[in-house]
Amino acid sequence: MSLYIGREASKLWKRICAETTTEINLLAENWKYILGGLIFQYVHGLAARGVHYLHKPGPILQDAGFYLLPELGQDKGYISESVFTSVFVSFFLWTFHPFIFKTKKIYTVLLWCRVLAFLVASQILRIITFYSTQLPGPNYHCREGSKLARLPRPDNAFEVLLINFPKGVVYGCGDLIFSSHMIFTLVFVLTYQKYGSRRSMKQVAWLIAVIQSLLIVACRKHYTVDVVVAWYTVNLVVFFINKKLPELPDRTSGVSPLLLPVSISDKTAKNKAENHKLLNGNSVDPADWRLRSQVNGKVVEDGENLHDNMKNGA
Repeated sequence: MSLYIGREASKLWKRICAETTTEINLLAENWKYILGGLIFQYVHGLAARGVHYLHKPGPILQDAGFYLLPELGQDKGYISESVFTSVFVSFFLWTFHPFIFKTKKIYTVLLWCRVLAFLVASQILRIITFYSTQLPGPNYHCREGSKLARLPRPDNAFEVLLINFPKGVVYGCGDLIFSSHMIFTLVFVLTYQKYGSRRSMKQVAWLIAVIQSLLIVACRKHYTVDVVVAWYTVNLVVFFINKKLPELPDRTSGVSPLLLPVSISDKTAKNKAENHKLLNGNSVDPADWRLRSQVNGKVVEDGENLHDNMKNGA
């Protein structure tokens, strides 16, 4: 038994080392995209902090979701946050499954490049919308009479740049349309829908996304419109970005992980070589690399045809 455990542990360690080497090579080529996406998460938090200074508490707007769903109360607001945290942690751990399991479909670095692209595009649209119109927040700490509903004028720029993390993020007001929680949830679910392998888990993921939507409204953290807009906006963003970006390599075909996607420099060199072959009258297909000559503007396949043509011409 101990021998079996030791052998399996050795295999697992070799698998982790091999996968780490592969992902480091990919990270060396794509670190700018990862870093840019992470920096924008701070920019998004900074924008949400900035709109809080503009927030003016007022009467809660009439909302169909508030009428249909019972209010859970301030003491049960943690429920929606707990569901969101479970979704975030589950997806994050799943993206690293190639390091552990034999069956793998994705490269972790390439997948996170794509996920961050989805998030950044959705968050840019979100920033535009919540700065366009500031609605009175329905959350308990954003209502009239709460000390957190209005932010005092900052004493300096440094105070704004710190964004009072994490309290400033949890108790923000004014960044309503559309829900940031739903952006992350839907991006994660849509990504797993495309690159996940278990059908039952995909169904569970969509069910959790629906439950998350209902809990956000029931906890009065957002208006119903914030959730509804998130549903169709994020789906459209993911759809169009998937159309523009090249498809991720599928590892289930049994291709060795050492065969990484072709880099831009390799593609450029290959295209130049193909163009050079075409200009010289050679086919791009290696099977058709025959000696070709040109006589009177006509391409002749080989030396024998050239000799026959010259003989007939004489």
